Amino acid sequence: MTFVLAQFGLPDQPWVDPVLAVAVVLVSMLAAALAHFAMFPLVMRLTHHTTTELDDVLIRAARLPINVGIVVLGLYLSLTLTLDLPDGVQRFIDLIGRAMGVLLFVVLFGRVVSRGMEWAITEQNKRERRTVDPRLLLMLRRVAIALIYGLGLLLVVNTLGIPISPLIAGLGLGGVAVALAIQPTLSNLFAGTYVMTEGAVSPGDYIEMEGGVAGYVLEVGWRSTRLRTWSNTLVVVPNARFAETIITNYYEPEPPVNVFLTCGVSYNSDLSRVEYVSMDVMNGILEASPHGVKEYGAYFGFDNFGESNVDFWLFVQAKDRLASFELRSELINELHRRFAEEGIVINYPVRSLQFPNGASEHPDGLPRATPPPVIARRPTPADMPAADIAAPDAGGPDGGPDGPG
Repeated sequence: MTFVLAQFGLPDQPWVDPVLAVAVVLVSMLAAALAHFAMFPLVMRLTHHTTTELDDVLIRAARLPINVGIVVLGLYLSLTLTLDLPDGVQRFIDLIGRAMGVLLFVVLFGRVVSRGMEWAITEQNKRERRTVDPRLLLMLRRVAIALIYGLGLLLVVNTLGIPISPLIAGLGLGGVAVALAIQPTLSNLFAGTYVMTEGAVSPGDYIEMEGGVAGYVLEVGWRSTRLRTWSNTLVVVPNARFAETIITNYYEPEPPVNVFLTCGVSYNSDLSRVEYVSMDVMNGILEASPHGVKEYGAYFGFDNFGESNVDFWLFVQAKDRLASFELRSELINELHRRFAEEGIVINYPVRSLQFPNGASEHPDGLPRATPPPVIARRPTPADMPAADIAAPDAGGPDGGPDGPG
């Protein structure tokens, strides 16, 4: 400081250094006040013209650490530039100054990340269809803050000259042991993170899994996903299994569900009339029913020549899965009634039998039954007369004209 005073022609008095130190501190405090009350409000006025509020949130988060950093910088300069301190004290102040700089940077970065993720959570809560579950963002925010401040603390300790290599090695071994001990839980946790970030399944959706399990999604948790089946029972599916199976979501990409109905009419029917009646039925139901999507339209087409009927299909769209059942029932009911009024026949399964020339038939046209063949067999005691069984012939082996006597 003596060299600086000599350059400006100022006397080197004992009271000069403390006065300059206080002056530097006051100037730094004034600069911090100007930044807080003038510069930051001006910058925030400029950011009001942007389409997002994220920049306002980040500036407000950085406001306090920057102001504190200006004051700390002024205090450090007042001690190092204005006072002639011993080498040991100077090295200690330099060490503390570097540690304070690292700490302020960590605090600044942590506040910016925290406020930014809070803004993201708020924006997700405002949306009707969320792309990311806010609970996932909340967990990520907590993990990020813990990592930032944890690593920042290690950097501060390293800046102070304390070796952190043994601490890092111990934390690594401990982390591996804990990960192996809770491996199933971690598997479900990461699978739940995947399900939440994917956004393919949300609470309220009706889904069907590959194994046949189907129901409404009640909650997508960190460990499991809960479904309410059509029988009003609860099914809990571990997220590790939920993430690996094939899932059909009836509410994505949009809630409307297509209704495809097949039918058939007799070969004697007027197919042009069949098409007209079918289109009239579909248009009338879409006009009157609250379950159909009128803007989607109605479609008709003949499919093939069936065994008993000329097959055709009807195609409309319902507002959601539950409405598709109502709409299908209305279509079947009204189509059956109109076909009955128009005299259009839906045949039962019919088969015509043709016999080769010379085949015998009943008078009614059916083939004559052939009697089963007669098979000769040896007579049994049941077939013999009762008198023959009760009084056998005396000329048997026990004595008689032909027996021993």
